[in-house]
Amino acid sequence: MQTRFIEYFLALERERHFARAAEYCNVSQPTLSAGIATLEGQLGKRLIQRDRRFVGLTPEGEAILPWARQIVAAVEALEQSSATARGALKGELRLGAIPAAMPVIGHLAGAMLARHPGLNIAVRALTSRQIERDLAAFELDAGLTYLDFEPPAHALTVPLYAERAMLISAVDGVHVPDPLDWSDLAELPLCLLHQGMQNRRILDARLAERALALRPIITADSYLALLGLVQQGRLCSIIPDSHTRLLEGLQWIRLHALPDPQEVSRIGIIVSDSAPMSPLAQAVLSVARELHLPKSP
Repeated sequence: MQTRFIEYFLALERERHFARAAEYCNVSQPTLSAGIATLEGQLGKRLIQRDRRFVGLTPEGEAILPWARQIVAAVEALEQSSATARGALKGELRLGAIPAAMPVIGHLAGAMLARHPGLNIAVRALTSRQIERDLAAFELDAGLTYLDFEPPAHALTVPLYAERAMLISAVDGVHVPDPLDWSDLAELPLCLLHQGMQNRRILDARLAERALALRPIITADSYLALLGLVQQGRLCSIIPDSHTRLLEGLQWIRLHALPDPQEVSRIGIIVSDSAPMSPLAQAVLSVARELHLPKSP
């Protein structure tokens, strides 16, 4: 059984389309189809439901999916281990990061490349749940996410920093009381991340503890979108303090401390708690343990 046929199968399951899967694997569509057919012949089972196009996996295809992912991940780790036994770590580090942690990506990537200059790093903006899912499916080597609220399962973690939330408004925009109370926050016109983002769920939980709820007028999935909305002057938003360095020099923006600045959320690196651990996962953990991030203003 050849590993590349299993890779074709996984690509088709991920892309849900024969042509896109073939493009992802850098082969022609007939080559991909023939490879999957060969895999089906070797297993004696149909793995793909076909009707002139991809329909889905058969029950047998669903059954082998986790094993196929493990096989491909194990082969990749085997090749990395062999290549790095007497040389530098090379290859692509696949890193998933929640939007709240994006401002620290540069520090982590810089430290990784300083120690392992032969690496390439692919960063994907994902929710915390997507990071957990993709780690379990061997589609990520590491994640940068929240550690305490809805803690990740089956993961090794290295804390990097503690995040505080801040309110932002436009200088000539919405009037924000000073000092700010939690009840004031619930009454302000807000644009926030949607509830699929853990940052928002943490914020909602803190308000619920005080018998309050936030009712944003607009929701989005990126802080860049929230900043654009706040700049118009009619809305406020809540962002992590890690973003404040990126906002330095912007004359239109105003920062406001939330009522309890001591409430923090830890963010750190996570990798799958599996043995043996891949060289890439080991390298990320090692660098993360020694990484010193600058404090937010």
